[in-house]
Amino acid sequence: MGSQYHMEVGGQDYYIDLLFYDTILRAYIVIDLKVEAFKPEFAGKMNFYLNAVDERLRHQDDQPPIGLILCKERNHVTVEFSLRGMDQPMGVSEYRLLPKDVQATLPSPEEWEAELEFVDAEEAS
Repeated sequence: MGSQYHMEVGGQDYYIDLLFYDTILRAYIVIDLKVEAFKPEFAGKMNFYLNAVDERLRHQDDQPPIGLILCKERNHVTVEFSLRGMDQPMGVSEYRLLPKDVQATLPSPEEWEAELEFVDAEEAS
């Protein structure tokens, strides 16, 4: 559905980092990206996003939205205490960056954009 997906709630603007719709599960997937270790307040923010998506986007035939918080690191005890009692399906996971030597072999964002523009141009003709 998009990155930095805009939602207005209570007259305020909010932006979901990544919002997907899984056609097999028939559910929205909300992803919140964090460049730091997990903090308990991240669960509250995700719960807010899941409730907003449930209320504003979910069709009656859809399953409840699923939340995933991706953090630089997580402490299992902190995560467990933060998610306990919440009724929304959500999880917390760590991400790992690729080693620098592998990163150096990948195309730059500009190279990806140029390639995508080339593919779009070919499909249009």
